[in-house]
Amino acid sequence: MQKFKKFLYSALTCTFLFNLSSPANSSDREVKVYSGRHYNTDRSVYKKFADETGIKVRLIEAAGISLIERLRREGKNSQADLILLVDAARITNAAKADLLQKIDSSNLENDVPSGLKDPGKEWYALTRRVRVMVANPKVVDVSKIKDYKDLADPALKGKVCLRNRKSPYNQSLVANQIVNKGQEATKTWLKGMIANVSQPFFPGDISIVRAVSKKKCGVGIVNHYYVARMLAGVNGRRDTLYARKTSVITPNPAHVNISAGGVAKYAKNKDEAIKLLEFLASPEGSKGLAAPTFEHPLKEVNQNQIVKNFGEFTPDKVSVEDLGNNNSMAIRIMKEAGWD
Repeated sequence: MQKFKKFLYSALTCTFLFNLSSPANSSDREVKVYSGRHYNTDRSVYKKFADETGIKVRLIEAAGISLIERLRREGKNSQADLILLVDAARITNAAKADLLQKIDSSNLENDVPSGLKDPGKEWYALTRRVRVMVANPKVVDVSKIKDYKDLADPALKGKVCLRNRKSPYNQSLVANQIVNKGQEATKTWLKGMIANVSQPFFPGDISIVRAVSKKKCGVGIVNHYYVARMLAGVNGRRDTLYARKTSVITPNPAHVNISAGGVAKYAKNKDEAIKLLEFLASPEGSKGLAAPTFEHPLKEVNQNQIVKNFGEFTPDKVSVEDLGNNNSMAIRIMKEAGWD
């Protein structure tokens, strides 16, 4: 049984189904959620919604790309009511693939800030993630690294480590630079940064933090909450010790990504799906999702002291829609630059 549980959580296409509602609740109303978020703490938010509304929440979790493929495959036969995905490109691509539907909700319009929602009203952000740099002060001069562009400095030759090109977070970062700096300037930046990479590209953000700590490289790019989770001991004492050897550098302004949700095109419980999405995007719901995962809620910063120690951040003005629209170009020029 233990091996089976381990498989469920590790496989990219793993799914499971359960009921988060109170046994004492006799309501027949329900909402089926396909979620690309993999945090046990999310379930307490769903349970609170179920307890308050009487609407049962049934959850299926899988990797985001697997969920999108599943929706395409299921078509009109899909059981999905609400889709939750991480990364700007994934949620915007779901809308482009005609997998979502327009939502008419004044609550969502009021609770989700401009730039973090679809102008066509098909998806809305729920939490925010900042793409930061993590550096080892014993390997690099931290005072000379203030922005993503600094990783192209020839002085960092052999000292940069990056997650592989398939990472949606890196794709969105490059899309962000395209919008901010233009395509040619982004190509130049990529060429310089890739020339500084010390070794083969890493499979995940946590492995970047570990490599920086072990002096296998001097600086890398990660989502802020991975470092926070390590420092908090979520991954065990060894990772806490690794993270303590690094410094977090937050560019100002910073690239901000999201997790977001939308109502499935063929939702059979549309009203219930909208109610749950409204709850998740509300100040209470967004904070409920973000606080224990060290993400940022929609309208405030995470108040956990570990995250606060990373310093203030100012989001740049690139919208999530812009990130999604430039995803294909980002992937192309990343490949041209040699980002494997």
